[in-house]
Amino acid sequence: MPTEPQNTVPDHVSENIEAVLALRAESERRVHRSQRAIEALTWSLGKPRTLYVLLLGAFAWIAYNLFRAASGGHPFDPAPFFYLQGLITLYAAIMTTIILITQNRQSKEVERNAHLELQVNLLAEQRTAKIIALLEELRRDLPNVRDRVDPIADALQQAVPPTAVSTALEHTLHPNERDSDLPHRLHLPSSGG
Repeated sequence: MPTEPQNTVPDHVSENIEAVLALRAESERRVHRSQRAIEALTWSLGKPRTLYVLLLGAFAWIAYNLFRAASGGHPFDPAPFFYLQGLITLYAAIMTTIILITQNRQSKEVERNAHLELQVNLLAEQRTAKIIALLEELRRDLPNVRDRVDPIADALQQAVPPTAVSTALEHTLHPNERDSDLPHRLHLPSSGG
């Protein structure tokens, strides 16, 4: 008789998931009510039905005014429909602002998460360098293991400072630019007068 697979997620993985969820919940808790309202509005207006409603509304507006003009009545917005154009322009300005407000907060969250990921990666790199150093020390101390020089293991024992990686990346991406140009490209004040 087949048995159902049981949840085999290790405790440390569950703890990591819970920690990430707790960080996200704390971040969401700090969001102001007005920001939540704007994001809810962005979410609801970002659906296809909004487009259908806008198109239907514009079509009805134009049809009503054309019908009134054709039947000899006085349309409230005769062609070329200046009031409709004004409403659409106002709607576009409001939507653009709402979307920018939402994107600003999302950008801050992405930046915060990237910084957190960088810190975790740096810590992992330091731990890996320490593990390699301990393994190399163990290899040298074991009598039944031949001692040899391993330049790659020697290099990997040293944790690489993030500034060195950043400098190497800059030199790789911009090999023809002088070091004195670096503060200008990074929008940093130059060290010289």
